[in-house]
Amino acid sequence: MKIKLILIGKTTQKFIDEGILLYAGRVKKYIDFEVLVIPELKNTKNLSVSEQKAREAEAVIAKLSKTDKLILLDERGKILSSVEFSKYVENQWITSVKELVFLVGGAYGFGDSVYERAADKISISKMTFSHQTVRLLFMEQLYRAFTIINGEPYHHE
Repeated sequence: MKIKLILIGKTTQKFIDEGILLYAGRVKKYIDFEVLVIPELKNTKNLSVSEQKAREAEAVIAKLSKTDKLILLDERGKILSSVEFSKYVENQWITSVKELVFLVGGAYGFGDSVYERAADKISISKMTFSHQTVRLLFMEQLYRAFTIINGEPYHHE
């Protein structure tokens, strides 16, 4: 299995970008992993929020293959503990998902076509975070999931 994290727009805060790179390096020790950044839309002041989300959705869907399993990191998604998330990831592996794709949307969330294409939605927390912060939180949880799967002492209960 390969895991891909798709981000809308580049990470603008250096400390978040450094954290993503740190955890991406750690995750790559366990599985084929890639971070893909879809560039932000240009000249958006004349576009409505729904038009922006629709255009971002087109860009995301263009990057997916038909067999990719798309999981949205969405505030209305399932709330999982770290152990439950590790079991979720492990189950995708066991059931032979070829490519598991997690998506962090832009500032306004996701367009309707992305929701329609998605296989699942997972929430990082009941709290609301910026789409920039969610990137780092997700990466740490993905790394934590693999340490749990492998019985390593990173996670404590």
